[in-house]
Amino acid sequence: MTDRQESALLLLPGLLLLAGAFLVPILQMLALSVAGPDGGWTLDHFRRFLGDGFYLAVLARTVRLSLVITAICLAVGFPMAYIMARARPRPRVWLIVLVILPLMTSVVVRTFGWMVLLSRSGLVSGLLRDFGLAPRNFALMYTETAIVIGMVQVLLPFMALSILGVILRIDPRIEEAARTMGCSFLRALAAVVLPLSLPGIVAGSLLVFTLSASSFVTPNLLGGPRVQVLAASVWRAVTQTLDWPFAAAQAVILFAGVLAILVPYIRIAGRGHG
Repeated sequence: MTDRQESALLLLPGLLLLAGAFLVPILQMLALSVAGPDGGWTLDHFRRFLGDGFYLAVLARTVRLSLVITAICLAVGFPMAYIMARARPRPRVWLIVLVILPLMTSVVVRTFGWMVLLSRSGLVSGLLRDFGLAPRNFALMYTETAIVIGMVQVLLPFMALSILGVILRIDPRIEEAARTMGCSFLRALAAVVLPLSLPGIVAGSLLVFTLSASSFVTPNLLGGPRVQVLAASVWRAVTQTLDWPFAAAQAVILFAGVLAILVPYIRIAGRGHG
């Protein structure tokens, strides 16, 4: 048996598992999205989505919120990752534990906690009213702001840890050399650390964007029925209207949008890093 045959044999169980757990459901969803009422094929479900301003607004909101969440996670996650990478080994371990700790709690539990904090009688709304920054009936619940706050808290560890893994491989002496040549701390950070951290930034941004675009629990609980995202629209089509083909068409559109970002990233990363 040749080395190539041995490698193919070792890959076979994983490929079969991937095909059974991922490819088969995707193909079934694709088939359901074009299923007609008479058992034939039709694109009416896609035409219904693309021709309805409400669903296009839901799609636009999903993309917009995902971009905002990704930008905030990047703005907060990069400094966090840099501080953890440049800390001493013992403090670094504790900082990483603090970042990972929220992942050990269910997303549902964390989201219910945000519902309490952001409600009209919650701590956040109460503080804003006490400082005169909001009217008496102000509440953050069931707004896009609430979704962004909850999703950033859920997804920030993915961004910070993705960037941390790259910054740890950057030799601190390169940054010290830039400081020796006259760069300020911020200039060395922008000219040396940031460009070398791009693989982690791209990976973290891609991960956060795809997870936020396909997230259901947090946007559904914090946004409510007034602020719908595409994943919640799919769920309502399945559970309330029982329109499974239309739900499948929405899922295909969401999947195609995420795939449109994944494919260019894979090609660029493959060219740049082999």
